[in-house]
Amino acid sequence: MPTVLITGANRGIGLELAKQYAADGWTVIGTAREPEKADGLRAIGNAEVMQLDAADADSLDDFMAVLGDRPIDLFINNAGVYGSNDLDRDEWLKTFEINSIAPTLLAERLKPNVAASGQKKMAVLSSIMGSIGDGNGSSAIVYRSSKAAVNAAWKALSNRYREDGIAVAILHPGWVQTDMGGPNANIDVETSVTGLRAVLDKLSLQSTGRFTGYDGRQLPW
Repeated sequence: MPTVLITGANRGIGLELAKQYAADGWTVIGTAREPEKADGLRAIGNAEVMQLDAADADSLDDFMAVLGDRPIDLFINNAGVYGSNDLDRDEWLKTFEINSIAPTLLAERLKPNVAASGQKKMAVLSSIMGSIGDGNGSSAIVYRSSKAAVNAAWKALSNRYREDGIAVAILHPGWVQTDMGGPNANIDVETSVTGLRAVLDKLSLQSTGRFTGYDGRQLPW
């Protein structure tokens, strides 16, 4: 039975990913900063809830100590924040820490676990707002720049991990009706996650390192 590790699995897209993979018989490891409040995740029968704040070095060390050398077939970095619309230095750095640096450092720590698995896949949830080629907007500079940075980092990871047989996906989930996306977003979470899973099912070394939408479209960097 394959194992998927999903960060930020206590709500929104992360929770729906956990539900769908669990329903298909996967072993699900879902992380949350406050596991005691992750009622929806804990209600999933074959989901294991683990504490992790990937932007905190001590929390990451504790998480890896508990995880040990367990093989992880699919690692999905879903956790992220929108950040501030103001160009505030401290808030900008915090957003970069959570959206760009933490996912990349976590991927490095999990590389042996993923390499030891049968499927050998990693994915990060990014956003079309991080696309420079599609960058027609003028708002959300903090969020946009943090997603552009994680795109660049994970593209480099895809090149680095190829020799280990690990395929990497950089994913745009669409504008989704979640706490972050808001009620006016144009797709529901079930549609987004079903599409993301279809992309991940097809992920291979032949498609590694691509920036892909939930609908399978290749997106401009």
